[in-house]
Amino acid sequence: MSMKRLRDLSIKWKMVFTITVVSMVALLVAGVLLFSYEYSAVHSMMEHDVEAIANLSAANSTAALSFDDPKAAEDTLSAMAAKPAIELACLYDNEGRVFAAYYRNGQKEQLPEHPGPDGFDRNSRKLSLFSPVKIKSKRIGTLYVQSDLSQLTDWLKAYAAVSGGIVLMNAALAFVLASVLQRPFLAPIVGLAVTARKVSTNKDYTLRGEKQGDDELGFLVDQFNEMLAQIQERDKALEEARLELEQRVEARTRDLKEANKELEAFSYSVAHDLRAPLRGIDGFSQVMLEDYGTQLDATGQDYLQRIRKATQRMAQLLDDMLNLSKVTRVNITLKEVDLADIAKSIIEDLRRHDAKREVEFIVGKDLCVKGDAGLLRIVLENLLGNAWKFTGKQPQARIELGMTQIDGKDTYFVRDNGAGFDMTYASKLFGVFHRLHSAADFPGTGVGLATVQRIINRHGGNIRAEATVGKGATFYFTLPG
Repeated sequence: MSMKRLRDLSIKWKMVFTITVVSMVALLVAGVLLFSYEYSAVHSMMEHDVEAIANLSAANSTAALSFDDPKAAEDTLSAMAAKPAIELACLYDNEGRVFAAYYRNGQKEQLPEHPGPDGFDRNSRKLSLFSPVKIKSKRIGTLYVQSDLSQLTDWLKAYAAVSGGIVLMNAALAFVLASVLQRPFLAPIVGLAVTARKVSTNKDYTLRGEKQGDDELGFLVDQFNEMLAQIQERDKALEEARLELEQRVEARTRDLKEANKELEAFSYSVAHDLRAPLRGIDGFSQVMLEDYGTQLDATGQDYLQRIRKATQRMAQLLDDMLNLSKVTRVNITLKEVDLADIAKSIIEDLRRHDAKREVEFIVGKDLCVKGDAGLLRIVLENLLGNAWKFTGKQPQARIELGMTQIDGKDTYFVRDNGAGFDMTYASKLFGVFHRLHSAADFPGTGVGLATVQRIINRHGGNIRAEATVGKGATFYFTLPG
């Protein structure tokens, strides 16, 4: 059985399988040890029998060797026919020549050319023995006896048959006993598994496992039930919190809707009620300069010019506030947008309004993104407009729009070689009305970059800036997919 199939079995069959295998392995180990002992004992017994026969035959062959009677020696050796295991026997004289021989069933086999050392020949596949023939401690020859191992082979077969039967019977008995005895141990675990499956399927944390004893499994059931109770209490608290949160969200939504209505009313008021008086102030100031300018001295004319500039700046500030309000509320329509085409149109407008300036523009290729065309145009108008403004004091101004890879993401950038800024104040860069340069050096309302950040964030992207004072700035932004 493969390990994967074993892992997929239920715990009941895993335990039955384990007990059965352990029992069989233990029995096999005991059988191997017993086999080794019995094999050694049987082999020693066979050696003892061969040695006894050889000693007896050697003692009976002394007369034949002494009187040089090979016929008598063969008669003596033929007595070994009583032992069917003896394959052959050979009697050597004192000079190592074959004196007489015995062959089982008359089939002559090759004999050792010379007698070997006394004792059993351990290198032979047979049971071979060289035994001395002596008369009163005087050696007169050597007896060689060779026996087959059929007795040992028969014993091995019988032992294997009996052992195999015992192992199979033990495996069957172990399987039956394991199947019966595992029930008291596995019943709590199986019950716990069934309860866990029901809880997981039905999400019903009111269920509890059945405790069947005070042992470790009983402790496990208690802990499981306590865990279910804690989850039940937690779910109850979460449900109460969810209901309370829904009520809060509904209340906050109502408040937000009311606030949006008030914001829309305020925007309408700014667009109509506040801008109309500003236009009146600017218009009458211009009329006074045109019709009564000759009646005013230089100081008076300067005051009227300042009034006009202040009202125009106030009107621009109101327009920027309205634009910022719009980008947070307008619905986004996603489609394919080519940033390069938008940039080229903006660049033409910038050059048209200030034809005297010489600015090098570099616009990259393949700048197609998915986004809202109108909002992305506002982004580029602010970024390119800022670059145009802050390169105003550069004799060789350079502005670039392109795309690069940062951390594996397509990242778009607007880079210039203008005034730059101190990175110490970079955290204030995208705040409303926050400016890092004086209005006298570079005019503006401080709303443009805040508008850009909100548009990029609404598209799911990010924007950041890097700059060095006097060497320019680079704005990086991402637009997902």
